[in-house]
Amino acid sequence: MNGHALFRTTLAVCCALGLAGTAAGEALDGAKLYREKTCIACHGADANTPLLPEYPKLAGQSALYAANQMRDIKSGSRANGNTAAMAGIMHLVTDAEIDALATWLESLD
Repeated sequence: MNGHALFRTTLAVCCALGLAGTAAGEALDGAKLYREKTCIACHGADANTPLLPEYPKLAGQSALYAANQMRDIKSGSRANGNTAAMAGIMHLVTDAEIDALATWLESLD
């Protein structure tokens, strides 16, 4: 099983167990989180039209890659480029929310 398949399987198990859900046990909504966590401000409403050309297009990005990048920015292990802007936001995002955001971003064309 490759890393991508393992990530999807792990996420599916977490969702089934309610580990990636809200307190009420419902699955987190990546699209809603994208708006609430203000990702939309820099990466665009469609996650494909960033505010500045040097900001990445996120739509269709591998969920495993996106989640790893968000976690690295959150932990401070990635601190290059424009990550300073995201570092201030990422401390407000839980691991379950990162997984939901990454899965939603991957689903976009």
